[in-house]
Amino acid sequence: MDRTIDFYFDYGSPTSYLAYRQLPGLIARTGVAVNYRPILLGGLLQQVANSSPMDLPAKRTWMLADMQFFAKRYGVAFALNPHFPINTLVLMRGAVFAQQEGFLDRYSDAVFDAMWGRPMDMREPDVIANVLRSANLDVERVIAAVQDPVIKERLKANTQEAIDRGAFGAPTVFVGDRMFFGQDRMQYVEEALTSKR
Repeated sequence: MDRTIDFYFDYGSPTSYLAYRQLPGLIARTGVAVNYRPILLGGLLQQVANSSPMDLPAKRTWMLADMQFFAKRYGVAFALNPHFPINTLVLMRGAVFAQQEGFLDRYSDAVFDAMWGRPMDMREPDVIANVLRSANLDVERVIAAVQDPVIKERLKANTQEAIDRGAFGAPTVFVGDRMFFGQDRMQYVEEALTSKR
């Protein structure tokens, strides 16, 4: 059995949020380790000539209802952020730094919740700062880190890695070389993990 899965995500993706909220259960049931891979979804979509399904009126209407359906099934809070779409460049650089420093779980919990659980205007620096402070995170360190050239390059490298592996959106999960796209594929990720035991 593969002991690690790769989880490519962006906080600006509501389906990344729904998939993220399923990961603790997946980990508990399978014992798998998750390799979290923060990416910049806007950059990925541009590079692969894709667009957000939320840009298509009919699909947007369907997706909103579908995400509410799955959120209810999963028992997680969900509301469309009224400020969507939000440029997540700073947030995703922060994720890279948080991962490097060992607090990605607290950072992601706080940011995902502020995006989709209790939606806030995450375009605003003051709002972001308050969200991070409420999670007992060092706001000044995160703010400084998002301007670090190493952090910037790592986010670009993660995004390019996802593209090179065939990703065209988020969330994307890899079990070995097998790719699963979308939050509604998490059950199949679990099947792929358990079938290899």
